[in-house]
Amino acid sequence: MRGIHQDPKQNNIIAFLGKETFFKGYLQFEGTVRIDGQVEGEIRSENTLIIGDGASIKGTIKVNKVVCGGNVTGSIESAESIHLVKPSNVRADIKTPVLVVEEGVIFNGNCRMETGFASQEEIKEKEFHVQKEETVRG
Repeated sequence: MRGIHQDPKQNNIIAFLGKETFFKGYLQFEGTVRIDGQVEGEIRSENTLIIGDGASIKGTIKVNKVVCGGNVTGSIESAESIHLVKPSNVRADIKTPVLVVEEGVIFNGNCRMETGFASQEEIKEKEFHVQKEETVRG
């Protein structure tokens, strides 16, 4: 998969789920993890997830950075960026501040370009507190 080893930090893979691996449930990790097998469930991390060629993920992904060359069905939320590289087939709702889609990738879903993991409720709450402080000062 081209483009995966361009970032030196991604060469320090701490865990690898091979092509014959099937995992169902909740996966949380620190560091960079590469998946070439099948995962069903939820994946969370404040680090990088690499989804290799032929990998299949069904569920929710919420990580700092994603590099995807496999199949994803569900949702992907990234605080930093999502890179979809050929031959990705992504059927998911995406939320990220940076989305890179290589020619030849199949992407069907919705994309929201937002920063970080803040939900709309958190943003409204912060705006309310700022307005409240301005009213008290003014």
